[in-house]
Formats: sequence, structure tokens, C-alpha cells
Amino acid sequence: MKFRQALFWDVDSNKIDTKKNAQYVIERIFDFGNDREVRWLWSFYDKNLLKKIVKKSRSLRPETKNLWLLMLEKI
Repeated sequence: MKFRQALFWDVDSNKIDTKKNAQYVIERIFDFGNDREVRWLWSFYDKNLLKKIVKKSRSLRPETKNLWLLMLEKI
């Protein structure tokens, strides 16, 4: 997927490795992504990995973290 530079303002978005930088990508998209990016994230990454990253994240905004914990609880 080609990422929006606005989503990854602090790095070159063309150099992001979606496997190696999974936590970074997941946190950014869950916090600031649009609907299309969240749908991509949901289909690309394993749900258990998403759940694990959201639970341990220290950079997600509290309201974002709570929303995704509730959403991922159903899985």
C-alpha cells in the first residue's frame, strides 16, 4: 500500500517496511488513518497482532486505544 505522507509526517513513507515496522504502522493508522487505510490494516495484519499492539501501545491516544480495544474484543 502507498501511504499518505501526512500520515507518516516524520519519515519517508516510501521506505516503510510493513512487516518490520508493524507496530509503528498500526499505531499511526489506528490513531490518524482514514477509512480506507483502516480497512487495509484490518485485512493485512493478523487480528491477534493488532490486539497485542493496541494493548501494549504507549503512543495511541487514550480514546483511540479504548475504541480499538472494544472493537478487537469481539474477535
